[in-house]
Amino acid sequence: MPSTASSPFRLDGLSALISGAGGGIGTSLVTSFRSAGARVIGADRDASMLSAFGFEQSVICDLADSAATYRAVEAHLEKHGVPDIVVANAGYTRAEVLDDLDPAVWDAEIAINLNGTYAMTAPIVEAMAKRGSGCIVLISSVNGLSHFGNPAYAAAKAGLIAYAKAIAVERGARGVRANVVCPGSVRTPAWDHRLAARPDLLDAVVAHYPLGRIVTPDEVTNAVLFLASPAASGITGAVLTVDAGLTAGNVRFINDVLKRPQ
Repeated sequence: MPSTASSPFRLDGLSALISGAGGGIGTSLVTSFRSAGARVIGADRDASMLSAFGFEQSVICDLADSAATYRAVEAHLEKHGVPDIVVANAGYTRAEVLDDLDPAVWDAEIAINLNGTYAMTAPIVEAMAKRGSGCIVLISSVNGLSHFGNPAYAAAKAGLIAYAKAIAVERGARGVRANVVCPGSVRTPAWDHRLAARPDLLDAVVAHYPLGRIVTPDEVTNAVLFLASPAASGITGAVLTVDAGLTAGNVRFINDVLKRPQ
């Protein structure tokens, strides 16, 4: 990976492929990576989702179709070469518990969040290893670390953590780093339909977060940007939570059970 002369947090001269670029976190990632000097390659399931960014290069692929995703990425590599950084941000879930699961729901969540991410990154990882440099950042979730519902999504996101560690261990000697960012709840437009049905929902959610709020897309982006930058050149196989303290402990239990009435 080319070095940056000005700051280890800069990405000047580097290319970064960002999936889910048209979404809430994706928009933040694209903006911040461009501000840091990277040439961004947008990836999403529909070209219309990328039209506002004016990308010179893009990859159109639906992660629900692993075979087509793999082919689309291979075609991009053959035409444009290997990016320096990949941020696997695209994902999908719905609010569910075990009672809501059936084989179709399970398969859909695993297909998009795990199999599709593997299909998008696998050919790039091998091309990076052949070149001798590269950086992968996978966006997992706190759901992959502890159970907060969404069992199929959680299984997929836990799988991403294992996959990143496999890349870190087996491709590290060939210059490829792989790390994971695990956000907690993030305030993006994906919440809008739930808040329309239940306006007080966020009040119930933030009670579980030690910071008393959920995180923003930019806070997630800052962690990704760090792990993708030369400043993190010695970090691989790491899992970084951006969760307002959710996984540090159970603040709701302390407040509801242990604290004495004032």
